[in-house]
Amino acid sequence: MPMRADHVPNRRALIDRRHVADAAVRAVAEAPAGEGRAALVAVLKGALAAGRAELRRRIRETPGRGLELAHANSFLVDQLLRVAFDVTTGQLYPAANPSAGERLAMLAVGGYGRGELAPFSDVDLMFLPPLRGTPWVEQVVESLLYTLWDLGLKVGHSTRTADEAIRMAGADLSVRTALLEARYLWGDRLLADGFAWRFRQEVVAGRARQFVAAKMAERDARHRRMGDSRYLVEPNIKEGKGGLRDLQTLFWIGKFVHEADDPAELVDKGLFTPAELRQFLRALNHLWAIRVQLHDLAGRAEERLTFDLQREIAERMGYRARPGSAPVERFMRHYFMTARTVGDLTGLFLAHLEEQTSRRARFTPALRRPRTLNGFLLSRGRIEAPGDDWFREDPVRLLELFHLADAHELEIHPLTMRQAARDAPLIGEKVRRDPRANALFLEVLTSRRDPEKQLRLMNEAGVFGRFVPDFGRVVAKMQYDMYHHYTVDEHTIRAIGLLSRIERGELAEEHPLSTGIMRLIVSRRVLYVAVLLHDIAKGRGGDHSVLGAQVAERLCPRLGLSPAETETVAWLVRYHLLMSATAFKRDLADWKTILDFADRVASVERLRLLLVLTVVDIRAVGPGVWNGWKAQLLTTLFESAEEVLRLGHKQTGREARIAERKARLAAASGLPPAQFERHARRFFDSYWLAETDEVLLANCRLAAEADAEGRALSIRCVPDPVRGTTLVTVYATDHPGIFYRIAGGISLAGANILDARIHTTRDGMALDNLVVADPLGGPFDEPAALERLARTIEDALLGRVRLAERLSARPLPRRRQEAFRVEPQVFIDNRASNRFTVVEVNALDRPALLYGLTYALYGLRVTIHSAHVATYGERAVDTFYLTDLTGDKLTEAARLKALEKRLLEVAAAPAAQRPRPAQAAE
Repeated sequence: MPMRADHVPNRRALIDRRHVADAAVRAVAEAPAGEGRAALVAVLKGALAAGRAELRRRIRETPGRGLELAHANSFLVDQLLRVAFDVTTGQLYPAANPSAGERLAMLAVGGYGRGELAPFSDVDLMFLPPLRGTPWVEQVVESLLYTLWDLGLKVGHSTRTADEAIRMAGADLSVRTALLEARYLWGDRLLADGFAWRFRQEVVAGRARQFVAAKMAERDARHRRMGDSRYLVEPNIKEGKGGLRDLQTLFWIGKFVHEADDPAELVDKGLFTPAELRQFLRALNHLWAIRVQLHDLAGRAEERLTFDLQREIAERMGYRARPGSAPVERFMRHYFMTARTVGDLTGLFLAHLEEQTSRRARFTPALRRPRTLNGFLLSRGRIEAPGDDWFREDPVRLLELFHLADAHELEIHPLTMRQAARDAPLIGEKVRRDPRANALFLEVLTSRRDPEKQLRLMNEAGVFGRFVPDFGRVVAKMQYDMYHHYTVDEHTIRAIGLLSRIERGELAEEHPLSTGIMRLIVSRRVLYVAVLLHDIAKGRGGDHSVLGAQVAERLCPRLGLSPAETETVAWLVRYHLLMSATAFKRDLADWKTILDFADRVASVERLRLLLVLTVVDIRAVGPGVWNGWKAQLLTTLFESAEEVLRLGHKQTGREARIAERKARLAAASGLPPAQFERHARRFFDSYWLAETDEVLLANCRLAAEADAEGRALSIRCVPDPVRGTTLVTVYATDHPGIFYRIAGGISLAGANILDARIHTTRDGMALDNLVVADPLGGPFDEPAALERLARTIEDALLGRVRLAERLSARPLPRRRQEAFRVEPQVFIDNRASNRFTVVEVNALDRPALLYGLTYALYGLRVTIHSAHVATYGERAVDTFYLTDLTGDKLTEAARLKALEKRLLEVAAAPAAQRPRPAQAAE
């Protein structure tokens, strides 16, 4: 690889091997019997500490020289190992008259074999003896390993004869790859050279096709494991798509196929052009610069570029703020562009390799097609530009390229992709106004095949952002929060892909409602354009929904949409967050919530469009964000709003729905009619509308059992695998503060509350249904966990634990959350409900936040009727429906001001600041 140790500047400032060797020899010679190795370790420790101090200085002063820093660290370790080897074999275990078996070579393998070593990476070694089981070899290797461990180095090691290594390399791809980069480090040079010759003859020769196929399969599996995207907002620099491992894979293939020892040789072998080699080396250096900074900052082998480290690395590497872009955003944009370059290079490299072997690309099926298609060439199922001036002659062909690839299900030749990327700047205002160009783009966007594939290729070629400049502004745009997993452009393209999969019926099991709705939607292309534009105005300093609607009003007519379609797209973009905000942060059992939402939507067609847009928007945020609970809330809101829009805004069906639910419950419960009637009379109308039939039945049985046994407190925890949550039901004598105690107990058990529906019977009992999940967003379903959850809630309600003390002792949030600042906000709304004062609290998420807020509300002498908890990464949004103790809304200005002030204090408090034990004594 480039910039090997010979090119590390001022190497003696890192370590002077001759000086260290002299000191080590002297120290071991002067050491008491049996203390020689300890003396050696002491000398080497001093040299390692001095070398690392110099390396840290270079890391800070020359942060952009990633390869140089990696090679410098490798050089430092090389020299220490050589001194250790010489002293161990020459003084600690000398072989005065060595036999044929008392020979040993020390090889660096893997990444260390390339001469690249991050500050906290493993030092991978292979000890190569001529024979197995020689006592002298075993003594030397054992002593060397103990020396390296005493130095604090992480060592990956093996001791193998040449025969053993060759056999293992033939059977195991990872061993084959590690030994492919084996580098002679020290010891018997003839042994090392002989092994290298045998490896080339017995492992490499004649096996190039097999190796390439295996490495490509390994790469694809690794990409899937790492999230299968170059645009994750917390990428893995080493293993992720577009990371170092992808570049290394290309070099491994070049080395295996052509015995290239340096990337520069790949030009001579025809696998890179000189320009591509420059791109390769720039990308390699940039990724190494980031990786070195990651290790140095984390103080460990950290490969994930997490939020808390991104800001510091951006500052270290000298990124400065620009209008509209913070340093960290510019740093991450540079990273994403580098990852894209890695992807481009991979395609080009494999294309060159294929041309050399004259075999079909591993990923391209052979298709029988005409030799030309609208002037484009066809070769082995791939579309190619016929000449270097093809796009310059007519830039609209840049759009036609992707349209043809989609319409005929063709791959695009990587060299044509490179040509398209080069010529993308030819797309100017004339092309953007061209009706044919806009029609081609719209057909790709709304394709019934796989629009995601072609839009992603269009984006990677730079054509997408040139043709839609507003989209170009969000290409590689970081969404700096813990909620979004991808950049804005990647999130948008994934959302379009999800929409297409729902339309094709591929996600019918996960999204039955949306799949059915897609068959009813009249404005199909309106929906696709709305998904494209819903986040297009992010990062402009204002409300991206409002600004995005303005973009839609300008862009849609250009794309060929009618005025009516344009109006609908603009409305969908403007209100694309309305449905999720209503479903997740409002009480859907409150009829005014439904009426206000239906008033805003105004038509069944818009409701359908908005639901599907909301679903794909949430799903495209990242894995694990969508769950059954969100699906249930959105379904409930959709069905309630659809009923209003069909029947009118009067509450015509309310009494009928309550009567139907009571009738169904009476039949399912099996209670005698008189007993069921007594049960039903205990609850207010809101209870029957708030709960599902399953919950009503579970509540009925729990209350009946508790009343029959005379229990004043009953707790039941039931997992719901469909929704991915657990329902906790508490039936107890009502008393002030009951909810904050329940919330504290649930938090103490390690669960998160997603939703709480709080009911009080006419005879003074509390029946609270709480939907909870574990910290990873899944249900509590292990018997031991369910038992602990119920027991902790019981202890909290019966005063067996001092909640404030126990919660204060819990660990603080993870450091990555502390990378964000969420300005605490409290919104009080007396118009959102006819019966309740609605209070919404926004704060940085932390353990026991809900407990702190509910304890504060208890202190303010208000009654909580329902609570709704939504979490968006680091941001928690907790909404409460409140009344005073007499059941009336909170209307006094002074009281509302005091309420806002107290909740802001709790929301702004650091995680460690919880109610003092004296305040929270139960």
